[in-house]
Order: sequence, then C-alpha cells, then structure tokens
Amino acid sequence: MSILVEINSTVFGTNVWFEDNMLCVTLSDGRQIRVPTFWFPRLYSATPQKLKNWTFIGKGQGIHWPDLVEDLSIKGLLNI
Repeated sequence: MSILVEINSTVFGTNVWFEDNMLCVTLSDGRQIRVPTFWFPRLYSATPQKLKNWTFIGKGQGIHWPDLVEDLSIKGLLNI
C-alpha cells in the first residue's frame, strides 16, 4: 500500500507566535511548524514588541513584520 502526499498542496498560515526563540506557525491544515529564530537574523535580534507586530500577506501565504522589513513565505518555511 502506498500513500500519496501532495507536496504542492496549498496551505495557509492561521496563527503566528514566538516561544523559546522559536517562530511558531499554525497552518490551515492543522499542522504546526516551529523554526529557530536564529535562522532569520532580523527576527532573532528583534524586541518582543516588534515580533508581535506581524500580519499575514497573500491571504496567509506569507508573514510580514513591518517594523522589521521582513517577509517569510509559508511555502518557504515548509521547504526549510
């Protein structure tokens, strides 16, 4: 028996938070991903206040931090 997984399926971000120097994102399919903030120098060196000032872009396809001039795509986070 084989299991087919569609790698290119579109998922969107539904929530973002930071915990123990990790960027945490909940996806529209229920998964949660966590990546270390040190992978993203602007996030790693940012204040908690600036990290909390984020918004989804592209209907959840990406995350934007206006204070940090930082954008990350959900697809990119999944491909790390």
